[in-house]
Amino acid sequence: MKSAYLDGELCAFDTEGVPVFSRLQAAMDEGRTDQLVYVLFDILHLNGKDLSDRPLIDRKKILEKALGADRPGLRYSGHIIGDGPRFLAQACNARLEGIISKRLDQPYAPGNRGIWVKAKCLNREEFVVVGWSDPAGSRGYIGALLLGYYDTSGRLHYAGRAGTGLSGAELKRLHTLLTPLQVQKMPVIAPPPRESRFGSPLRLSKVHWVRPQVVVEVTYLTWTEEKLLRHVAYLGQREDKPARQVVRSVPQAASSL
Repeated sequence: MKSAYLDGELCAFDTEGVPVFSRLQAAMDEGRTDQLVYVLFDILHLNGKDLSDRPLIDRKKILEKALGADRPGLRYSGHIIGDGPRFLAQACNARLEGIISKRLDQPYAPGNRGIWVKAKCLNREEFVVVGWSDPAGSRGYIGALLLGYYDTSGRLHYAGRAGTGLSGAELKRLHTLLTPLQVQKMPVIAPPPRESRFGSPLRLSKVHWVRPQVVVEVTYLTWTEEKLLRHVAYLGQREDKPARQVVRSVPQAASSL
């Protein structure tokens, strides 16, 4: 292979060989790129020849052959044909964020254009509301709910924010519910980070802390290396579960696609 135009994704892997997006971000920020791997899943040109009009399955075969033996920093991305639901379940069990399914018979096209679908491994759990942030712009009542959980020693940890999935009526209802629970002292054992790679900065002066009594259910994609929830969406309040029963071990950072 003298020259090629390749398509792939730069990844950072944990000790078990699972890609972790937050590790990639940290490596890029700190200039520690020697351990990063470029995972290749398509080839558009090879030695001056345009391959973009060939079906994906043909391009994958050409790519695998062109790579040959393992090259430092490069890795061929294999594939499974058919049985998507079972493969997705296996990916979720392996702590991946999900899978991408592509049409084998299609030529290359930038962007989606209907020829590939992303299926995410969404998690669903309960968390304790420890506060809320002030809204911005035209949003009313609450910017985001601040979430927490108890560990097995009874300490309350900050877990992240839920700002999506809240209707105007639900924002008003939750604001009415939480306002009488306001306290001056932060209920979690450590203050939330003011900045994160996965979200807007949190201004603690704009946070209203509350007694940890309200339990809500959310979906989330993964935990980051900072032990914070990523891609959180509010589902609803859980009135059937006392806050003190929201107990879990300190989470492990999860992985990326």
